[in-house]
Amino acid sequence: MKPVFITQVSAVLPNNPVSNDEMESVLGQIGGKPSRARRIVTRSNGIRSRHYAVDPVSGEVSHTNAQLTAEAVEKLQSDHFDLSSLQCLACGTGQADQMIPSHAVMVHGELGKPCCEVIATAGVCGAGMSAMKYAYLGIASGEFTNAIATGSETASTMMRAEMFEQEVSSSVDALETQPEIAFEKDFLRWMLSDGAGAVLLEPQPKKQGLSLRIEWIFQRSYANEMETCMYSGAEKTADGKLRGWQQLPPDSWMKNSVFSVKQDVKLLNEHIIHYTVEKPLTEIMTSKSLKPEDVDYFLPHYSSHFFRQKVYDGMAKVGFEIPFDRWFTNISTKGNIGSASIYIILEELFHSGRLKPGETILCYVPESGRFSTAFMLLTVCDANLEA
Repeated sequence: MKPVFITQVSAVLPNNPVSNDEMESVLGQIGGKPSRARRIVTRSNGIRSRHYAVDPVSGEVSHTNAQLTAEAVEKLQSDHFDLSSLQCLACGTGQADQMIPSHAVMVHGELGKPCCEVIATAGVCGAGMSAMKYAYLGIASGEFTNAIATGSETASTMMRAEMFEQEVSSSVDALETQPEIAFEKDFLRWMLSDGAGAVLLEPQPKKQGLSLRIEWIFQRSYANEMETCMYSGAEKTADGKLRGWQQLPPDSWMKNSVFSVKQDVKLLNEHIIHYTVEKPLTEIMTSKSLKPEDVDYFLPHYSSHFFRQKVYDGMAKVGFEIPFDRWFTNISTKGNIGSASIYIILEELFHSGRLKPGETILCYVPESGRFSTAFMLLTVCDANLEA
């Protein structure tokens, strides 16, 4: 297999940053009343600002998912790379603008560039890494000499006040003693945000500056062992199965906010660390011969600072402890952007001026949809392949 390098990274965050106190003025108040949950949720998740693809004055959608993604792709255009030569476009997202056509062809349409191969990957947070792996394998196999992978979300489109009938006020009181209940659907309004990221992959490093060699991408699904945890466009039944929107009466779609993102909080807290940290890392340490001391930067995507210590404890439990001073994340200022988060974290580190040839970066992306995970190992190198 050919070597594969990330030669450029871009990120797009729509509109101005939105502080915790400004969130409700942008998303709107449900039932015309201020939320009693917002302050509790934001205190727990540690997010201070985020971005929404919503016009703060009109409350209307300002960017579609496809538009944001296309803008991230266009930022990869440079003296080094001309978009007109693009051979493969792989786009991952949790919620596309429409069901049909695919997100990837809509992004391609926004770009208006010559024809190329496109692929859309679906899911939740893992969708961005699935797109990355498709592009990576395309380069490694020799099928393409360049490829772009993206991750993007516009969660705000489903979080605006008009998309909900009312808050579940009975859940609010429990927040004081159970901060994890913030993941129930009515409180995910204060957890999710918007953005897009993109990477350019090539079989050689760029001639000037640093590149990131992809050593491997590891993905595992544990859906064979676990029931659904995070979902949209469905209702969960008492036996743990899903009833999709097509099986539900149309009048229930808005009445029960069927298309909002929902999460089984109990299931999440009991199993997320075991299935996305402990179990895969145990396999990786053996199959990839990776040791914690081999990692210079650990880039975790987690939905909330609530899970920061839990991730650390899970890693330590299986003998893969990485001190916090080697962690790099920007969730406090960029928010939780689902499939785009790892791209946006990587973009900030890549352009920070901190990286040096030879350093390694381990990326971690969990997905609670039905419990899956992804890890990616990168090595920083220069044009001379000194790493």
